[in-house]
Amino acid sequence: MAVRHQLIERSPEAVWAVLADGSRYGEWVVGTHRAVPDEGTWPEVDSSIEYTIKLGPWQVCGHTYVRRCEPPRELELEVDSGPLGTARIAIEIRPWGRYSLLIMDEHPLRGPGARLHNAALDAVLQLRHRSMLGRLADVVEHSPRKPGEPV
Repeated sequence: MAVRHQLIERSPEAVWAVLADGSRYGEWVVGTHRAVPDEGTWPEVDSSIEYTIKLGPWQVCGHTYVRRCEPPRELELEVDSGPLGTARIAIEIRPWGRYSLLIMDEHPLRGPGARLHNAALDAVLQLRHRSMLGRLADVVEHSPRKPGEPV
């Protein structure tokens, strides 16, 4: 299981505003070339976004589904990468003084990723999460502040 924490120097509501915009996932999810709304109204339960990941000449398309949503504190997603299988990603946003502590927990659910899950895969996920959560922090921290939001 790959669990990673990130301090984000903005309020939980500011973090949620970025997570609640499915079109912004391409800005911070490592490897995502494109993310667009697919079905439903993101981030309502069972809504989805479609994404494309490019790795050199290869391209993989998939969908991310909302499985649980408790604004502005919790979002649980199921990422479906087709033949590669699915993964559960749980995101928790905790107030941390005037900032936010984001906790991300990812693990494979179905398919080859689940069957082949091991410590080496978790190590790769940790490296990916370090980069991804740093990017998310940058996106949130550089987003315009809403009136009344603390500096």
